[in-house]
Amino acid sequence: MASVARSRTIRDRATLVPSGRPALFLPLLIMLSYRHAFHAGNHADVLKHAVVLQLLRYLGQKDKAYWYIDTHAGAGVYSLKEGYATKTAEFETGIAKLWGRNDLPQLFAEYVDEVSALNADGQLHFYPGSPYLAWRQLRAQDRMRLFELHSTEIDVLRHNFRDAGRRAMLYAGDGFDGILTLLPPAPRRALILLDPSYEDKRDYGRTLRCVEESLKRFPTGTYAVWYPQVKRPESQRFPDQLKQLQKDNWLHVSLTVSNPPEDGYGLFGSGMFILNPPYTLAKQLKDQMPWLVKVLGEDKAATFKVEYRGN
Repeated sequence: MASVARSRTIRDRATLVPSGRPALFLPLLIMLSYRHAFHAGNHADVLKHAVVLQLLRYLGQKDKAYWYIDTHAGAGVYSLKEGYATKTAEFETGIAKLWGRNDLPQLFAEYVDEVSALNADGQLHFYPGSPYLAWRQLRAQDRMRLFELHSTEIDVLRHNFRDAGRRAMLYAGDGFDGILTLLPPAPRRALILLDPSYEDKRDYGRTLRCVEESLKRFPTGTYAVWYPQVKRPESQRFPDQLKQLQKDNWLHVSLTVSNPPEDGYGLFGSGMFILNPPYTLAKQLKDQMPWLVKVLGEDKAATFKVEYRGN
């Protein structure tokens, strides 16, 4: 791999082939600022991945094929024992608090089971990103389409899915623009996940425009939009803007784990906004989110919200 000025080679990401067998670490170069490994397995990932898993399993209840499309796929799998994740240890605010518990509600028990499948010795070494969770749900007739703009993340992602064949197609580029070329998908069934970092505040507007355009091409698809709870005004107004994209048939769930940080920076919660959700998911979340608040909440401001508007 060509050297980059002021970059340093590191061994950071756990790489796995799609079958789940551990493989060698792939040397990486720091080239762009955002790396999800800093945040892998945190409280926001718990909410996002528990919801994504339910959406995928709902699509899998019918024999007809579906596609999974991810606009910001990342590396696919992350090490929690070395590299970036150890610098912030954000997984201790999320998956680590669920690990080993025997009182998990069904929705979160199924999520933890998927994480456990990546950690056969019972120790929390690795954390699966959305692509790996999705891969484990895909059947022979289903397909995956992954976009990643980060020049080194895409290398790791390709390594992880090197044996996937044509079932998983990877694209090095901007997922906001890329997914529009794929819609509608051939089977007319799909889950589209949009989860940019939002470190660039323009991502809020780009996400809204992307979903709006996608709905014109594929109005029956299931769209899952993740967003962070931070003190930026763009974040504060984002849920209400998402509600304007479609009058009916949407679900909004959010998890707040603490008061906003005193310095005004940092993540204190997150949300998932789903267009065309399974009709069963709202009740599941209303019943089981109180447990998650109890386990992941950090102060008296911890709470959740579930809003649902059906057809």
